[in-house]
Amino acid sequence: MDRRKCFSSWSGGKESALALYRAKEQGYTPSYLLNFISEDGQRSRSHGLAAEAIRVQAQAMGVPIVQVGTSWEQYEANFRRSVQDIRGRGVEVGIFGDIDLEEHREWVERVCGEEEIWPVLPLWGADQATLVREFLELGFRAKVVATRLDAELLGSDVDEAFLTKLERYGCHPCGEAGEYHTFVTAGPLFRARLTVAEEGTYTRDGVHFLDVTVKVEED
Repeated sequence: MDRRKCFSSWSGGKESALALYRAKEQGYTPSYLLNFISEDGQRSRSHGLAAEAIRVQAQAMGVPIVQVGTSWEQYEANFRRSVQDIRGRGVEVGIFGDIDLEEHREWVERVCGEEEIWPVLPLWGADQATLVREFLELGFRAKVVATRLDAELLGSDVDEAFLTKLERYGCHPCGEAGEYHTFVTAGPLFRARLTVAEEGTYTRDGVHFLDVTVKVEED
C-alpha cells in the first residue's frame, strides 16, 4: 500500500478542510472523502446539509466522495465497514479534524486501530482562535449552516466579525462542542468555484439549520 494515500473524515466544514489542507502539506494525498448521511440519503449526518451539496463540494475539490447512510446508533458499525472498504482500495491513513475533545480522539484511535487504519489529527491541541485565523489567511471561506446558539447566526460568513460576535455566547471559536457548524465554500483545496444560494431555514431538536443549494461555476 502507498502510505501517503489517505481518506478524510469529511463533514464539509472548516475543521475537515483545514485538517485535510495540513495533511496535504505533510505529504498525504487525499484519495477519498468519507461523509456520513441520513438513512434516507437526503442530509449529511453531522451538519444537516443536503447530501447533494456535499457531493458538489467534493466535485469542486476534485476528490471522490464516499457517502454512507447511517443512524447514529449504527454509526460505529457503518464507519468500520466503510473504512474496511476504503482500506481494501489501498488506503490505510485517515485524516480527522478533531481539536481537543479527548473522547473523540479516543474513539478515533480505538476504532481505527482495530481496523488497521492510521489516524492523523493535524489540528489536535491547537489554539482554536489561531486555527480560525489560519483558515482565513489561507483563503478558505465558510458559512454557518447549523447552530445551537441563535438562528440569526445562520448564513454568517466566518470572519473576524463573526469571531467577535461569538464572544457574547462564551463558546470556543471553532465551536468544537457543536455550538455551530459550517460549510466551506472556497479555498486552496478547491479546483473550481462554487455558487452557494441560501434556500431557507429549519429547526430540529433545538438546532437551527440553513438549507443551501450549491453549483460548480462554469469557466
